Amino acid sequence: MERQALRGVHLPVTTPFRAADGEFDTEGFASNLRFWSEVSIAGVLVGGSTGESVLLEPAEFASAVRLARETLPEDRTVLAGTGRQSTRATIQACNAAAAAGADAVLVLPPSYFRAQMTPDALRLHFWEVADASPVPVLLYHVPKFVPVDLVPDLVGELIRHGNIIGIKDSSGDIQNLGALCDACGEEASVLVGAGTHLYSGLEIGASGGIIAVGVLAAAEATDLYDAFAAGRMNEAGRLQERIGPLHRAVVGGTGVPGVKAALDLLGLVGGPPRPPLLPPNDDTRGRIREALTHAGLRLTAPVARN
Repeated sequence: MERQALRGVHLPVTTPFRAADGEFDTEGFASNLRFWSEVSIAGVLVGGSTGESVLLEPAEFASAVRLARETLPEDRTVLAGTGRQSTRATIQACNAAAAAGADAVLVLPPSYFRAQMTPDALRLHFWEVADASPVPVLLYHVPKFVPVDLVPDLVGELIRHGNIIGIKDSSGDIQNLGALCDACGEEASVLVGAGTHLYSGLEIGASGGIIAVGVLAAAEATDLYDAFAAGRMNEAGRLQERIGPLHRAVVGGTGVPGVKAALDLLGLVGGPPRPPLLPPNDDTRGRIREALTHAGLRLTAPVARN
């Protein structure tokens, strides 16, 4: 994969689990992927934050990546989240993802020993990962979950590595996103990680997005990108006005359990979150239903699954 190849809207897909035994629901996962691939998504991210990455077993992760590659059309990109707490474990995850068919990997910074994660430590970590990874590396800045900053100056240094192709910025800070676009220039891709900022991110130079609201409103998110690329700014702006509040209410407001509940309401396969995450209560479900309706999405009866 060459630099700037990551354009368009990628979906950070959920990982469905069976209600009966908590195991990975491969049938439901494949069904969702087939549905999402009917619109012009650029690809998917497997094992990201929305995919409950830290709760997946290695075999489940590899199986999900493999199934995504087998199910999606060849022209859709499969990204895999491989950030782990050690450089060694991250490299192992990159190898496993590549072997399962991932086109590129998304790597968040280690954070357990936060005080020791200096720019020098992070530079060495990502450089060694990029040296060893069989597939290109996309950096992942997600301060909500990982309180280690990938500052623009450091990112500008890291993209000099030939196997680091860009960054996903989930900070929700449009000024930071702009600084990352400046740091990367034409050398690498910057992908928006917050559904509230897809339109504004594209305006300031982002090449696309990996946005969780897209799993709920895939047609609207991809239409937004396509309209912007075609110069239909008013149309793109109207679509942003639809998906922005949905992101705030469901993705930001209820997290992965709420996203899964929303998928069930839309007739896709959401299923339960994996403990210790708890499913949303009735009041929260009511707010999720209201947000989906406000966004103009069609609700349907959930598919009964064991």
